[in-house]
Amino acid sequence: MSSPATPTVTVIGCDGRPLGPEAATALAAADRVAGAPRHLDGAELPPGAERIVIKRLDDALEAICASPGRVTVLASGDPGFFGIVRALRARGVTAQVIPAVSSVALAFARLGLDWDDALVVSAHGRAPRQALAAALAHPKVAILTEPRHGTARALGTELLAAGRTVYVAERLGAAQERITDLAAEPARDFAEPNIVIALKDPENQAAGPGWLAGHQGAPPGWALPEAEFEHRGSMITKAEVRALVLARLGPAPGRTIWDVGAGSGAVAVECARFGARVIAVEADQAQCDRIRRNAARHGVDLRLQAGRAPDALIGLPPADAVFVGGGDHAVLGAAIRTGNPERVVVTLAAVQRVGETSDLLAAQGYRPAGVQLQASRLTPVPNQTLRLAAENPVFVLWGQR
Repeated sequence: MSSPATPTVTVIGCDGRPLGPEAATALAAADRVAGAPRHLDGAELPPGAERIVIKRLDDALEAICASPGRVTVLASGDPGFFGIVRALRARGVTAQVIPAVSSVALAFARLGLDWDDALVVSAHGRAPRQALAAALAHPKVAILTEPRHGTARALGTELLAAGRTVYVAERLGAAQERITDLAAEPARDFAEPNIVIALKDPENQAAGPGWLAGHQGAPPGWALPEAEFEHRGSMITKAEVRALVLARLGPAPGRTIWDVGAGSGAVAVECARFGARVIAVEADQAQCDRIRRNAARHGVDLRLQAGRAPDALIGLPPADAVFVGGGDHAVLGAAIRTGNPERVVVTLAAVQRVGETSDLLAAQGYRPAGVQLQASRLTPVPNQTLRLAAENPVFVLWGQR
């Protein structure tokens, strides 16, 4: 039995301007035209062409893939950028694509801003937690929204509270297009579709040319020497230990990490350098001041929660990973229950606490593992030779759900 023929599909991007000759020719030759109601209503469809209204994407894709003849799909902006092209390819359809200007490019153009250094994240078709975490850790962000997940007002409110300048771009390319500074109209409902633009410091954008769009990836170095941080005496997670802690936490854009008992904030700052949203919890005011200075020194944003755990953990956003570098089992247990992380990392100095901490992690549904680290650093001596200077041993435990 032969398999059904793959339909001939052309995807046309729409940005509010008249279609170009190539797109107009493809549309005029279509037997079926698929698109959102606003795109179908705004286009001159060929006489007799069947309309496929895209309301639920899966249903529309089934209709497109089952269609004989020529199908034209009308989509917003550049359909290869967070658009329907990927969904078609997943069903075995390689379409001819005629893009328009993407909505993200239009939004930044309306604001008169360059955007090669902007992070573009999507809260479309998914819960907004990951997109919001990425936006709170990056100085220039565009968020694709939808009514069900992460409305512009809900996302914008949190970004405003974090000190961002927030714009909402509605119905770009349409007669109803509007750009709103959310601080001026925080309670307004916004027309769909819309995009949220969040800027940390719109008046102080980097002038130098870059080479990599969006987030710049892993920092050029990590597990930085202790001298790279202001700290109190030796009260800092040593570089060798920090390297393993970072590996087990897995900081990255879109991930939220708590550093509970943050001390000087070395782990928190390094996680933020990887693009994670970081919340540093610390009770000592002098250490809180050091955390602020260390974050500023390394040019990262993090949220400082001044207070003593477990009370200071109440009301924090959920965590993907939690690091506990100080505190007792009550603190660790509260961090797990409150943050509900998929990963937990703990550093310990006392051997007596290793077994009970491993048991606690197992009781909370984690697979515990760990190592003892003792680094011996090469150190010069007066006769111009080298010796090994031993650091104190540290136990690093972690758990993965």
